[in-house]
Amino acid sequence: MMDSIAGASPRRLARMAGGLYLANIVTGAFAIGVVPDILVVHNMATTAHNIQTHELLYRLGLAAHVVVTVTNIPMALIFYELLKVVNRRLALLDVFFSLVATAIEAAGLLSQFTPVVLLGSSRYTSALPPAQLHALAYLPGDLSTIDYAIFGVFYGLDFICVAYLVFKSTFLPRAIGVLLAIDAVNYLAGGFATMLAPGFVAHLGPWTGLPTIIAEGSLCLWFLVVGVDVERWKARASAAIRMRAMQVEELA
Repeated sequence: MMDSIAGASPRRLARMAGGLYLANIVTGAFAIGVVPDILVVHNMATTAHNIQTHELLYRLGLAAHVVVTVTNIPMALIFYELLKVVNRRLALLDVFFSLVATAIEAAGLLSQFTPVVLLGSSRYTSALPPAQLHALAYLPGDLSTIDYAIFGVFYGLDFICVAYLVFKSTFLPRAIGVLLAIDAVNYLAGGFATMLAPGFVAHLGPWTGLPTIIAEGSLCLWFLVVGVDVERWKARASAAIRMRAMQVEELA
């Protein structure tokens, strides 16, 4: 895969990134939006009943979330290949932030299997009182909010890098760079606010997701429909090569 990505044209890389991004957005919306809206309510006993009744749907949501984390990895590599011509070190820093965020997100999914293990095994249902069983099954959903806040901070730092690189690139629209910067601030503010003042965040409702939908949706569509300005990308690549050669000569 690495050889294939490295040898691809900039436009093809952009289309690959757009396809992966689209899969990421669709599966993420299903896993984080659709499934919890159907199954999770404020009542613990009702939520436990919903998960038991629709266990396959719950598992499909978790599997879709795994797909999200899997697509993040090749996307990080493709973004690096596209944006390293702008600033190689910053593009590499972006990869590190993205991979750390993805690792935190993937690790958090383990606890999300707790409800199906607890509610689907007679060892637990017979050993624990119903109220306690339902509370334990409900807990991973509450903890997932903190998990989202933690990896959201790393995604915010990731998108600060991407926003700067896109804004400076000349082969992608600067407007998308601005939108991504707003998205990054939203990630950071939402993450820290959830950890420090969860009651305040609860009043904001779904509006916190709007910058992400607009910014990342715009980048995804641009990659899919337009790609990148190849001539400008090549010009930045040539300039980066010349700069690298000058740095090597100065060290020699």
